[in-house]
Amino acid sequence: MTHETCPRCGGRLARDNDSGRCTPCQAAERDRLSAPPTVPASFWEHEPVRLALAERHLGRVIRAYRCHPYHGRVALPQTVVAGWLGITQAQLSRVENGPPLVHLDRLAHWAQLVGVPASCLWFGLPDQPYRPDVSAAKGRADEPYGDSEVTERDDLPSMAVTVEGASTEGGGATDRRRFNAMAALAGLAAAGHSHLLTGPAEVPRNIGMEQVRLASSLVQDFRRADAAAGADRLCDVAVQAHARLSAWAAKANYSREVGDALQSALADLGIQAAWLATDAERRPEARPYLNEAITRARIADDPRMEVQALTQLSMLLRDSQPGESLHCAEAALRVSARWATPRLTTLLHLRRAHTYAVLTDTSGFSREMTKARRELERGPHEDDLGFVDFVNEQEVNGIQGLSYLALDRPDRAAQSFRAIIANPSPGHRRNQVYYTVHLSEAAYQQGDVNEAARIALDVLPAVSQMNSGRISRHLAQMRANLAALRQATTATRQFVNAYDQAVVG
Repeated sequence: MTHETCPRCGGRLARDNDSGRCTPCQAAERDRLSAPPTVPASFWEHEPVRLALAERHLGRVIRAYRCHPYHGRVALPQTVVAGWLGITQAQLSRVENGPPLVHLDRLAHWAQLVGVPASCLWFGLPDQPYRPDVSAAKGRADEPYGDSEVTERDDLPSMAVTVEGASTEGGGATDRRRFNAMAALAGLAAAGHSHLLTGPAEVPRNIGMEQVRLASSLVQDFRRADAAAGADRLCDVAVQAHARLSAWAAKANYSREVGDALQSALADLGIQAAWLATDAERRPEARPYLNEAITRARIADDPRMEVQALTQLSMLLRDSQPGESLHCAEAALRVSARWATPRLTTLLHLRRAHTYAVLTDTSGFSREMTKARRELERGPHEDDLGFVDFVNEQEVNGIQGLSYLALDRPDRAAQSFRAIIANPSPGHRRNQVYYTVHLSEAAYQQGDVNEAARIALDVLPAVSQMNSGRISRHLAQMRANLAALRQATTATRQFVNAYDQAVVG
């Protein structure tokens, strides 16, 4: 059966037309070898394109783009589209059929090149604020993991997965990346609450402590999955969960006791969403969640949740507003003075130490680091809040290393980062990778470009497994630094080539 009209302009086709395009449209696009054509808005509503976008896989989006009937009965050749993107046909084939791209610069550049509307994307474009479409999680296509399939559809409760196994169970590294986002939903699935994210958005008439417990357990699931693999693929899930539960809090009926507990749970979920946005390099989205969390904590008269929000806000503001960052950490210390555990106090002194380093205040940095180590030596406490689980010797060394980098002491920074590598924390693999990337940076700042390249090359596979825009950005900067050397070495060329290959394949 042949088309009777041109899919591009709607004009009738001659009976002997076997190209699928009318003559004027064929003439209008003879320059497509050099640049993508301008397509109508309806182009992106085509079912294969829509499904590919819902999968968050730009390679599949490009494949659906090439095969769109708008281009005629014959799909655009891979060689043509690869020419637009500045890669080879073989590289495009790997992009289309391999794991999803994770590097934001490449994602943004290619999306803009083929003209994907910003409203359809799951990441921000340059100079365009990212506004997540929380409805995008509905109807998402199957996500593979090893020989099984995990879905985000109405049959989600059948998932037989656990968050704790997300970082250790079988399957390839590329599959594990996608699996971790689904693992964050395991608690919901097991409890039969998958409708919170995938079902209708109706607000229940009445809610009780069951919904409050749901929100609290979801935060714990997010923390475990994030510690294993980073935030990129978890961020939108947290945003949607927060939006759904916030609607419940605003419109449903509940008792005063439930209301206070719900406000605290929503504050906790908002803080987690803010952290995931920060690690996913979507920092502008983070602060509104933290401001809201502080308000909810005060409504519920929950100083512990207020301190948690202030602690996160101190980190968020450290580089852009260091003075305010210090005030937030100081306020958290003041509010928690009577009940803070040693690990919480350690974290607050670490926040201040790093900020003083950003301000190049060496004495302030040294003073706060001394206090942090003294508190850490007091050990864990039964009243430790869940969000301080990552505060250990490795984290103290990591913040010390970052602070020394800010103080232009790469030699001392390298010592701190090497101490982390020598004694890793298995439960916080993402942080281990993060600080290893910074070890490469410290070696580069010391002038040892071969060592910097070697470390970067060794950690490249692990970064590729992470879902952390923050880590990806730092490694991309290391690639730029090493590629810009006037005299490249064998080691630097090897890393740059491996990095470029990993980006497209």
